[in-house]
Amino acid sequence: MKRNIYCFVLTLVGCCCIATVQGQSVKRHMKWKQTWSDEFNYNGLPDSTKWGHQTGRSGWGNNELQFYTAADINNAKVENGTLYITARNAGSGDHQYTSARMITQHKGDWKYGKLEVKAKLPKGRGLWPAIWMLSTNDEYGGWPESGEIDVMEHVGYMKDSIFGSLHSKSYNHIIGTQKTKGVYISQPYDKFHVYAIEWTPDNITFLLDGKVYYQVANEHKGHEGWPFDKQFYLLLNVAVGGNWGGKEGVDEAVFPAAMQVDYVRMYEWIP
Repeated sequence: MKRNIYCFVLTLVGCCCIATVQGQSVKRHMKWKQTWSDEFNYNGLPDSTKWGHQTGRSGWGNNELQFYTAADINNAKVENGTLYITARNAGSGDHQYTSARMITQHKGDWKYGKLEVKAKLPKGRGLWPAIWMLSTNDEYGGWPESGEIDVMEHVGYMKDSIFGSLHSKSYNHIIGTQKTKGVYISQPYDKFHVYAIEWTPDNITFLLDGKVYYQVANEHKGHEGWPFDKQFYLLLNVAVGGNWGGKEGVDEAVFPAAMQVDYVRMYEWIP
């Protein structure tokens, strides 16, 4: 895959700038104020005042194989300034693969803002790490009506790519209409990278290491296409297998495999 070349033409307009990125006209908001973070400057289990867990093995709508545990240091721990979300293989049984799915629901919920997550991804075919957001209260209905923001998804058999996506009733992967873009990434397993979105009433912008690679504009055609005007919460997880992550099988030699997170920072949107 060829590297993406970023060519910017900037025009400053008040608190915004207008740029051209790979032929796409991008309007970026420039005023943000940090309001929430976890720098992981402690040891042990993740801070329970900021993080909860979704648990179980249901396939999670994607035929995933892992069982998500709760407050289990084998699957989620903080050590030496880093959060480790670790997928493990126990060898057999209903809980053969275990992992963690950490959430901020009702502990960190936001309507608009800038999210930054600095992370190093786990390496291996069959792994599916993700940084993403879901509606806190599902005010427009169940998935996909209330929306999904995929800040970063990576599947292990596509070693040099990450993806940013939006899902809604009108635009989702079930009907093949999701708003999505992949981008080349160098050394996702050896280096930390900053995965980010900038979310305003007018658009959602996807960034890798501070560089814009995709922007989706609000078409102002109702919540069917833009349910992103309600509060959302953050999820961090490492899935195993699944319709996409397991498309080329699971390499049993990759376990244990951890997504390492240096920090999570959320900034308030300042109009």
